[in-house]
Amino acid sequence: MKITDLKIAAIGNAPVVRITTDEGIDGVGAGQPSKPYLKPMIEFYRDMIVGKDPTDVERVMLGIRRMGAFKPWGTGVSAIEMALWDIAGKAAGLPVYKLLGGKVRDKVQVYNGVIRFPRDGNEPEHYAENMQKMKDHPYNFSIIKQAVSFHGKMEKELEDFYYGDPVFVDRHPGHPNRGLITPKGFKYMLERIEAMLDVLGDDVGIALDCGPGMTVPDTLKLAKELEGTNIMWLEDAITGDFNPFVLADLYTQVTPFTSTPIHTGEQIYLRQNFVELIERNAVNVLGPDPMDVGGLAEMKFIAEYADLHGIQFAPHGIFGGLIGLAAQTHLAAVLPDNFIAFELPQARPEWWSEIMQGGEQFPVKDSHIEVPKTIGLGVSFIPEEAKKYLREEDSDFFDD
Repeated sequence: MKITDLKIAAIGNAPVVRITTDEGIDGVGAGQPSKPYLKPMIEFYRDMIVGKDPTDVERVMLGIRRMGAFKPWGTGVSAIEMALWDIAGKAAGLPVYKLLGGKVRDKVQVYNGVIRFPRDGNEPEHYAENMQKMKDHPYNFSIIKQAVSFHGKMEKELEDFYYGDPVFVDRHPGHPNRGLITPKGFKYMLERIEAMLDVLGDDVGIALDCGPGMTVPDTLKLAKELEGTNIMWLEDAITGDFNPFVLADLYTQVTPFTSTPIHTGEQIYLRQNFVELIERNAVNVLGPDPMDVGGLAEMKFIAEYADLHGIQFAPHGIFGGLIGLAAQTHLAAVLPDNFIAFELPQARPEWWSEIMQGGEQFPVKDSHIEVPKTIGLGVSFIPEEAKKYLREEDSDFFDD
């Protein structure tokens, strides 16, 4: 079997790849949600993979892995790897999780990703009401993530939230504000966190997406204030999201000095860039994104190495289609015991469920998804429906 083409389309808000072969088997993969600007970044790899055997996944990846970089530049590599596993699974007549080593759990835990409710205001009671809505969600989440600090754009809600001039952007990249939080800002943040904790009690854990942009002293101060509460982790407080660096040294000034779990990793590309975080026990929880880190097998390697160092694993992932949901489920099925839960992608816009088949195999019940016995990733496009949402320049996406 040989790869004949790499096709890329911007569907909804995400780049999607389709790899075709000379035996009529194709595979799909998806990348970091973005505007269509990622398409040329992925097309860059076409000539590097055409003519190769897609079922030799690692061999193909060796040819392109060195050409990626931190989020969002790892999207192309990750999406291609995902599509290769889809082809390999279809060719073998097996689920992708079988090819990744076989499942160690029959159901996988998830937490809310893009599922959020708008608040009616910014007072503590509004945060509490919003958290009650999340707690009452029919998925019955066991962990709920909420954005606070710079990730929650609290500098927009409160004047002088921090000692700096707020910078606001209408689109990526990420969260550009950075600096020391004022006493008034710190009190503002704590009051809202405490209001959410009161709602969740001991029933549901809460993860706080904090940054990037918080200073080391503020991160440690927040972690110490929250000790003894039901906080699952503080995520990306210092670095993360679209930061093209790791800075493990900064996390070593926080993690050993608090019992509140510290989490990072969504923007990091490749296993090599996790070495310092893991070997220095710089964080308690790692959260790579399979659509940025270099793919599914790459992420499994990182999880296993983290497990050897007593570090937990809670993967990031908010891709708005069904491809990301299927990929995350297959991967979570094979991860070691340090796996906590993955961030649940959703079919956004809702028409994703109309243009792909297989999504019904991944229902959420009591914060878990049962691992289905799907061939490949288990989801595929319905071309006549998906074509309705293709841009004119992507009109050949389903041509062989």
